[in-house]
Amino acid sequence: MSKVIRIGTRDSELALWQAKTVQSQLEALGHKTVIVPIKSTGDIVLDKPLYELGITGIFTKTLDIAMLNEDIDIAVHSLKDVPTVLPKGIVQAAVIKRGNVNDTLVFKKNEEFLSAKDAVIATGSLRRRAQWLNRYPTHTVVGLRGNVNSRLEKLQKNENWNAAIFAAAGIGRLNLRPENAINLSWMIPAPAQGAIMVSALEDDTETREICNEINHEETEICTTIERKFLNRLEGGCTAPIGALAFVKNEEIQFKGILLSKDGSKKVEISKSVPLGKHQTLGEDCADYIISKGGKLLMDDIKKGELKINIYSTKTLSDDQLHLFHNDVSALSNDAVKISLNRIPRTVVREPLENVIITSKNAVEALLHNFAPTELQFETIYCVGRRTKRMIEKRIGKVAHVEPNAKKLADYLITELKGKEATYFCSDIRLDYLPSKLMEHGITVNEIEAYQTKFDAEKITHELDGIMFYSPSTVQSFLNDNKAQGIAFCIGETTAKEAKKYFEDVRVAKVPTVESVIELVNEYYSAK
Repeated sequence: MSKVIRIGTRDSELALWQAKTVQSQLEALGHKTVIVPIKSTGDIVLDKPLYELGITGIFTKTLDIAMLNEDIDIAVHSLKDVPTVLPKGIVQAAVIKRGNVNDTLVFKKNEEFLSAKDAVIATGSLRRRAQWLNRYPTHTVVGLRGNVNSRLEKLQKNENWNAAIFAAAGIGRLNLRPENAINLSWMIPAPAQGAIMVSALEDDTETREICNEINHEETEICTTIERKFLNRLEGGCTAPIGALAFVKNEEIQFKGILLSKDGSKKVEISKSVPLGKHQTLGEDCADYIISKGGKLLMDDIKKGELKINIYSTKTLSDDQLHLFHNDVSALSNDAVKISLNRIPRTVVREPLENVIITSKNAVEALLHNFAPTELQFETIYCVGRRTKRMIEKRIGKVAHVEPNAKKLADYLITELKGKEATYFCSDIRLDYLPSKLMEHGITVNEIEAYQTKFDAEKITHELDGIMFYSPSTVQSFLNDNKAQGIAFCIGETTAKEAKKYFEDVRVAKVPTVESVIELVNEYYSAK
């Protein structure tokens, strides 16, 4: 391979260790590589919200964006941190040989506290907390966050803590495993714990073929089973789930567990199948858990959630819901729904010279009504790089793109002066673009390609805040609700609409759903 493979990674010590491990394996096979540490979402320009791309995951989102922007060729992740559904256009390219799968207990003095009635154990993992309390119900489990070094330091400094739980792979890879540490072989690890995954763009076949050279098939089989188990059990609530699959004597042996948050209830399974007949093992074991009380257990977890205090006008994924501060209980619903219109064939009967498209919804509406060969557009202007890619993939070349409608209008008043344009739009939209063009003598033929329908839920109790993603979501919410609390907005255009009704309006640093969640978390952290 002649090109240099750009390896994207977070810049933490453990993430860099993992990236260098992948780098050494690739270079041992003769491939040239360079490591590209990615700082934060604030360093990346993105013209579409992450939810439109299917991007989730607090530890993976930055690298996903960098890859979709083609700033890196591959990304290296701890597989247990990767959402079970990858963003559109990104695939798992390799899993390298797995490290230690166990959880490890690091204790301060000795192990006598294990037999004591009272002891204090620190962990930030819901799964570890639930399994520990199931085994030691009289102990106290406290929260512990941060990187490996800071967590070890907090353990030593806190006089009241007896021990803390870590992933054996993490402290081992950084050579930080203390002498006072034991593996918890009885604790079922997180799905894919100890495994390192390499992702790549789906259409980059050359890079994917290279990555396949370092793929460890046994690790891939086992982690895939565990992640399918997790995916089947994820039911819209935060639940403690553990899974482990391993190969022994030409068999796949699997252990899975689902617990209540306090560890008082659990449903578990152990099952073995011949290697080669394991394709549905993860789903089958998850279905068993559900049938043996798992559904009731998850329903109880949902009922025990905090009182709803944040409303999102966009349906959030499970992974996005997991990103919230501990004091947040969010209700989410698509306050705006899209309905594609029937566009008359006469509209595209003749080649159109100047076509304006400001959203992917309009592209989808056109393709819903017509075959790509019927769309004879001579000159296309659009808003957003993602919209541009969709147009050029399905319809034709884009002459000019701008990040928003205002900037496109400013460009077109010179480009189309005295001419005529066709604008495929929604029934509900900002009037700036067509009004601005018509003010400058440009004839705009507006074609209603789709309808935007208001469908926000009616909220009967007080909220701390509402999350908005477009001006229309603000309008939809206020159709049936009063303005209350803080308006957390995805961008300035949305914020401008919200300021008409809300006293406290806050704007995300970057136009992503996760960035809006960060706004919410900052508010609760400061309380």
